[in-house]
Parts: sequence; C-alpha cells; structure tokens
Amino acid sequence: MTAALLLAVTEPARSQTSEDPIRLAPVVVQADPEPSLTVPSIEAAQREIRAIPGGAGIVKPSTYETGRSSTLSDALGLATGVFVQPRFGADEARISIRGSGIQRTFHGRGIMLLQDGVPLNLADGGFDMQSVEPLGLQYIEVFRGANALQYGATTLGGAINFVAPTGYNADALRARGELGSFGYYKAFGSTGGVVGNFDYSASASYATQNGYRDWSKQENARFFSNFGWRLAADLETRFYLTALNSDSQLPGSLTKAQAASDPQQANAASLANQQKRDFPLFRIANKTSYRIGDGVLEASAFYSYKDLWHPIFQVLDVVSNDYGLSLRYVTETPLAGHANRFVVGFIPQWGTAMDNRFVNVEGRAGARTGKARQESSNYALYAENSFSFTPEWVGVIGAQFTSAQRKLEDQFLSNGDQSVNQTYDRTSPKVGVLYRPASQIDVFANISGSYEPPTFGELTGGPNVTPLSAQTATTYEIGTRGFLAALQWDLAFYRSDLEDELLSLTTPGGQPLGTVNAPDTRHQGIELGVVANLAEKLIWRASYLLNDFRFVDNAVFGDNRLPGIPPQFLRSELLYWPVPGWYVGPTVEWSPQEMPIDMANTLFADGYAIWGLKAGREVADGLSFFIEGRNLSNRDYIATTGVVANAYGIDQAQFLPGDGLSVYAGLEWRM
Repeated sequence: MTAALLLAVTEPARSQTSEDPIRLAPVVVQADPEPSLTVPSIEAAQREIRAIPGGAGIVKPSTYETGRSSTLSDALGLATGVFVQPRFGADEARISIRGSGIQRTFHGRGIMLLQDGVPLNLADGGFDMQSVEPLGLQYIEVFRGANALQYGATTLGGAINFVAPTGYNADALRARGELGSFGYYKAFGSTGGVVGNFDYSASASYATQNGYRDWSKQENARFFSNFGWRLAADLETRFYLTALNSDSQLPGSLTKAQAASDPQQANAASLANQQKRDFPLFRIANKTSYRIGDGVLEASAFYSYKDLWHPIFQVLDVVSNDYGLSLRYVTETPLAGHANRFVVGFIPQWGTAMDNRFVNVEGRAGARTGKARQESSNYALYAENSFSFTPEWVGVIGAQFTSAQRKLEDQFLSNGDQSVNQTYDRTSPKVGVLYRPASQIDVFANISGSYEPPTFGELTGGPNVTPLSAQTATTYEIGTRGFLAALQWDLAFYRSDLEDELLSLTTPGGQPLGTVNAPDTRHQGIELGVVANLAEKLIWRASYLLNDFRFVDNAVFGDNRLPGIPPQFLRSELLYWPVPGWYVGPTVEWSPQEMPIDMANTLFADGYAIWGLKAGREVADGLSFFIEGRNLSNRDYIATTGVVANAYGIDQAQFLPGDGLSVYAGLEWRM
C-alpha cells in the first residue's frame, strides 16, 4: 500500500511538437465504460471527491479490515473529521461530524446516512448504527458539512455514503470469521457475480458478544443484497434488499467513583429494569440510472419497516414505516467552453410510527403510560453547480430548500393533550472556491448554511412532548487536501455559528428530561487526516480532531464548553510491512484533556491514552488472517458520557467506561 493508491491523480498529457522526428497515425483510445451505471467505481468516486471545495474523503475497507471489523467505530475510527465512540463496545455509539448530534449516544441524528446515494435515515432524520455491515462495503464516502449538498443533505454533520459492491467487483466467494475477548464472535459470508445483463451481490453476517460490562450482551444478524439489470447500454436498474435483527442489553451509566472501582458493573437501575434496545429492520429499495449524453438521471424509491422494543425508564414499543423517493440529475456538459458540473435533485420522504409506552416492570410492559401516532414528512429540493473558470480555479454555488413537518397525535391524553403539529421551512445556501496549484494538491474555502428540524427523539425524549425550533447554522471552512511525495493529507479549519442548537438534558440519575433549543452556540475546530510513508515499508495513518464547541454569551452558562465530545481526540496506527501482504504495528487512541459532562462545566471525565497492537497477512485473493490487541495496558478509562445541565460538581451516574484489555483474531478466505 502506498499513498499514491489512496488518491486519484490525473497526469498532464505530453504534447507533440514540429521537432518530433517521427509522426504516427492517430490512435483513438477509449476507456472502458463504468461496469455499473448505478454504482460508481472507487476511481470515479475519487474524481468527484477532488472536485468538492471542502471537507470530503473516502474510506477503503482494506484500511480497517486489518483488525476487528464489527462496528461503525471499527470502520470510521480513522476517517478524517468523524468522531465515533461506542458507549459500551457495541454498535450504539456517539457519532458526530463537527459536533452534529453532540449529545446522542444512540439512534443518531445530524448526519445523513446513504446506501449508494439512497437515504437510510428514517423520515424524521434519525438513524440506526446497526443498519450497516462494515465488511459488506466497496468503499465509504464521507462528506463533512454542506459538502454533502450534492446528495440533498443540509444538516450540520453532512452525509456518509456506504457504497456496496456489485456483481462486477464483488468476490465470487468470501468467508470471514472473527473471535475474541468478552465472548465476541462474528461470521461473515458473501458472494457476487455477473450473468449476462444481470449482476448480483449478497452478504450475510452474525455477530455476538457478552460484553466487557455486566448486562451488555449484543447480538446482530444482517443480510444485505443488491441485484442489477443492464436494460440497455445507457440504462440500468438495481434492487436492494436488507434484513437485520439487533438485540442489545443496556448496562447504563456509572458514577465516576463506580467506574474507577469496578468499571465492569452495570448500573443498578438498568439491571433491575432489564433495559434493552431490540429491533428488526427490513428495507427494500430501487435505484435506476439513465445516461443522457454527458448527464445521468437517477431515480430511487425506498421503504423500511422497524419494530423497536426498548425498555428503559419506561417501555417504548414503537413500530415505524418509512418510505420515500429520490430524483437526481447530474450533467458535465461544458458551459461557455469551460468544464462544468451541475447537480439538481428532489427527495420527498414520509414516515409514520405508533409510539406505545408502558411502565417498565423488570423489562416487561406494565400499565400503559402513553400512546401516540407520529407522522414525519420532508421535502428537499437542491441544486449545485461547479464551474471551472480555469483548469486551476473552480467556483461552486448551490442551495437547498427544505420543508418538513412533525405531527404527533396524542391518543392517550393521560397528562393532557400532548399533540404537536409543527412545520419547518428553510433555504440553505452554499458558495465555495477550489484552487488547484498542482495536479496533486487542492486548496478550498466555502461558506454554507445548514438546517436541522428535530427528530421525534427530541420532541418526545423526555416525560413530556416539547415543541422545538429547528437548528440552523452558518459554517465557514478553509482547507487543503492532496499528496506530495510520500505524504497524503486532508486538513480543514471550520467555524459554525449555530442558533437554536438541539441539546438534550437528563436527570442526575440518567433519566431523560428532554431537549431544549440553546439560543447561540459556536462549533469550531480542526479536522486532520494523514497517511505517510515514513520509511520504506513503514506507513503511518492518523486522524486528529480539535473540537472547540461552546455557548456564546449564554445567560446561564456564559461561554462554557458544550459537554459530550472531548476537546481533542487522536486515533493513529503505525504499520510495518516487512514483505508484501504482511503487517505489524501499534495503534493509539488519545484524549489528552478532560471533558465536561455538564453545561455548567463543574464535573469532568478525565483524559486518557490507550494503545494496542495488530499483525497479520493481507492478500487480495486467498487466505489471510489478523490478530489484534486493544487497550493492552488494561487501563480503566471513560469512553463517553451522558450530559446534564448542572452537576454542581457532584459525582453522578453519567460515565460510560471503555473496554478493558481485549484480544481479537480473524481468518478470511476469498476467491
């Protein structure tokens, strides 16, 4: 592996002069067309990334399959600009880009998840981390902030697009097994191929672990598939089928003292109430692409069904149905003799859910406490144009209009009528510039708006329904990416001025109080990703975040830090490849500063550093293996926390310990 493999480069063509002694007859070289119209190759995706005047990048599975590959934290831990930290070593995690959904440790928000450009989020904007299988991907695209506008995303965090293999590039057969500490076991198998004008790709996996902590068993079964049909040279349709079942025990949060004395214990209330988060999810989708001259018209339709059983402070029994359409047109027809790329799209999405609530009686449903019908709708119309003034200078302008509705019909009326019917409308603009001083280097700057209506997790996240305003922000960004000699980098500086940020509150015992709008907050920081060949056969990869997230002149909290994400965070690995295919090296995770767990900044989680080691054999075809140790110093540390308004410096049950020393091994066969 070299840095040159990680970024597409276009070398300038050599011109012929009158001094050339020999003239040959012209030869026309035509590149092979993309094997799939609906799913771009990674080379095509890299070219599109380079045209974006802002933070964006690609993650290859080969960069995380050198170790355990089970969760989004495994897959995105080294992705530039992404903070992802499991709350107890499982799929559920705090996942955030630029402080999006800063206080969520489960059922995320603030980021648009996509599969091959088709939305995965529920209609209200929430998403589940379990809806993706890291081993079943061709590559992952990360668009930070408004750099995701080309897919219709205008949330603060942007979008993550999980691109599946097709029959054209999937392994004919692949099998992988992983096992390790805390009862961890995973089995994965996949297949793919082409039959005439048809292609197919399918994968199935089963993963389970008892967990480092008491009452933290996880079990996930997943099936993903897609089937493509090339109807004509310029027309292809692809069908997707997803089925998964996720069962999770929830050990809950501990006090700081409890975490220090016995980090493996469960919260007493979580254990007594048998707290869990279980659900099956089924999803079907279709994407059809039609090439028209220099453009491609894409049409998508999708539907998902989810049945959530969630005993926590009360039992939540929620059945949801979400469906939507997506129409997108991309053309690269030159404009006034200059290279130009124009994208326009429309995404209508709808969802309904029946939210039933009961008293939690040791994990069973007792007396009813609530019943409500939830309805969500979103209509997003977006357009973006990239115009090349010169080969070195590109200007980008775009905007999105969003109209969203959140309607809740209270059908129980135990605490009076809790019904809500709110509509949110906003136009979010974007303007940017990209300068390419050399074929391998990009410098960029942009200004953009973001808009995020609340999910039902915010509206109904406490004992009562709370009417809320949408969260808005204006973001300023400058940065650079590229590679030079043995160094590849992705660097961005950003500042987001937010109004009505959606911030969650809990009681000292960890029970949710609901979400509020903070009048003015500011998120600013640095996103840095590095891949460097430090010496022959020695490769260093690192992802660093500087997170300065604060209130702005708040009447209660002044300019305090926002709780939830550490001020600095680093993940890194240094791998030595003594011979082709073989690797060994250390891994590091470092949070050097303490992190507040309350808005008043009176109680903190300590900083920490943990390290590990991985080794193995990686080959394109045939047999490969890995062995990986994590937290080899067996350090007790706090991976993430809950949040409260004011802890008054008193230790509270808001701390979620990270896993102790663990060892994992895997064996894989491909053909």
